[in-house]
Amino acid sequence: MRTLPVNFLLLLIELDKSLVNFVLHGQGVDEDPKNILSITDTGEIRVHKKMDYEIDPKVLLLKFEAINKSNNEVTRLGLEIKILDINDHAPKFQKSVYEVTVDESHAQDKSVLTVLATDDDDSETNNGTFSFTIKSVTPKTDNVEFYIQQQKESGTIYFKGCLNYEKAQKYTVLLEAKDKGKKIQLSSTSTLIINISDNNNNLPEFSGKTGPEKAKERETGVEVLRLQVTDKDVRGSKAWKAKYIIYGDKKEIFKIETDPVTNEGILTVVKSMDYEEQTYHNLSISVQNEIPYFSCKIKKKVSNAMWKFNKIPPNSDMSVADLYNSIPVTIYVEDVNDPPVFIPPVKHVAVMENIDVGTSLTTFTAKDMDGSHVNTFSFVKGEDIDGWITVDAKTGQVSTAIILDRESPFVIDGTYIATLYAVDDGVPPLTGTGTLVIHLNDQNDNVPILELNKVSICQDKEPTLVNITAVDLDFPPYGPPFYYELLGDVKDKWRVEPAHGTTVGLVKENKVFSGHHLLQIKISDQQGIYSIQNLTVTVCDCSITPNCHVKTVSKTRMGPVAIWMLVLAVLVLTGDA
Repeated sequence: MRTLPVNFLLLLIELDKSLVNFVLHGQGVDEDPKNILSITDTGEIRVHKKMDYEIDPKVLLLKFEAINKSNNEVTRLGLEIKILDINDHAPKFQKSVYEVTVDESHAQDKSVLTVLATDDDDSETNNGTFSFTIKSVTPKTDNVEFYIQQQKESGTIYFKGCLNYEKAQKYTVLLEAKDKGKKIQLSSTSTLIINISDNNNNLPEFSGKTGPEKAKERETGVEVLRLQVTDKDVRGSKAWKAKYIIYGDKKEIFKIETDPVTNEGILTVVKSMDYEEQTYHNLSISVQNEIPYFSCKIKKKVSNAMWKFNKIPPNSDMSVADLYNSIPVTIYVEDVNDPPVFIPPVKHVAVMENIDVGTSLTTFTAKDMDGSHVNTFSFVKGEDIDGWITVDAKTGQVSTAIILDRESPFVIDGTYIATLYAVDDGVPPLTGTGTLVIHLNDQNDNVPILELNKVSICQDKEPTLVNITAVDLDFPPYGPPFYYELLGDVKDKWRVEPAHGTTVGLVKENKVFSGHHLLQIKISDQQGIYSIQNLTVTVCDCSITPNCHVKTVSKTRMGPVAIWMLVLAVLVLTGDA
């Protein structure tokens, strides 16, 4: 009804119009949509407005009444008017512009994008059904052909062939959706922009090299070579960035890094080389990219099927190592003055302590490792913290300079360490270092002595005891346990219990009175070497003075004669010791 003119005669009801009044009720008359239809006195049903198939009811339900003028008898009829669709809507894409980015390694049997379209006309008729077509592709290249496959109201875009970023970085595809109306066909278009991202379909190739291609022996951290490469992929991308690999460097003397700006390979020495061992190093350096290489080359174009091509896909099990470019490199080693080398670098000698001054300990030897020229060298003393040794400059003979003492504070765990230097006459002069480790065997050259020469003990009715301890700088078997023996008139006054040990008890009998007592003790080591030690023992009444070392204030002072007598007594006792 959308195309019918206003006041169009839709239906004529044949009755005796002189005897009947006509009434029409229902949709399109007095129900929504109102005022579309009306009936005349002559029984003509006329159309007054256009209807929209997509909005209004598809069928109008009406009630027709014919009223007899003479007897008011009513005749009722049901009436259905079906609304027919016309092709007044074009199919419409969901978007006017689609945009997608596709990697150039994208396979031809994988979808690029799916588009959607709708048509408001009746989908059960040709007016509401449509088909997709590709109207144009810009630019046109010989390596790819786009097509679209339809699934009802969606269409998926594919391509045949191989994408190539170097041929086209972007494709603009004009899509059309066109309905199948009988009289007219309506259509709309949408634009699909396909951006091609670069991948690694171009291998880097060596184009040159710069640098000295040599380094001095023992020199590290120096740049010896720069390798230049060219790559047709996008500059700065992972497909362009070079990655270098060194072959033939078993000792890992070199490393190669990529200059992030120039893409050059920078070869550097990281471990010192020895001219006398090897005068040059032959290497092979290959180059690839940070992401895997792929290749897609068309063999044959097939009209109704996928095209035939040769392809090396990225992340495949296919080996492409033989495709990578490599270059031979030779790095030469420059001879420089080598320091003398002690053979062996460390010497151990074992001697008794207290040997004579001038005793020969050992003779060091050194060798000049230079191959192209031999230097002469002399021996000098290095670190000798206590001045124990002398060194013959020509022969390398090491002798004692003083009496060696195992109990020296510079002896650690029975050893004394000194260093020697061998200095050559090269340019510049270089120095080698040797180490002498002197292991000292102990002699019984120290006597045991008391750790403390003054002790105190409390006065009591019963015997009382205080511990005394002796020490000996010698090592077993020249030290403890010791034998203690009290000298002088000590019977029933003092005794040592037990007599053997490092620490023993000094027992005071109850006959000893308060005051200061000077005792002499003979202390012997395991070999019988002894010393006589003076021990001052203070006996005090602990009930008055809890600590014998705390002096009490006395009003009685010693006279000069008493003081001299005490000094004389001490001197006499000391002389006996």
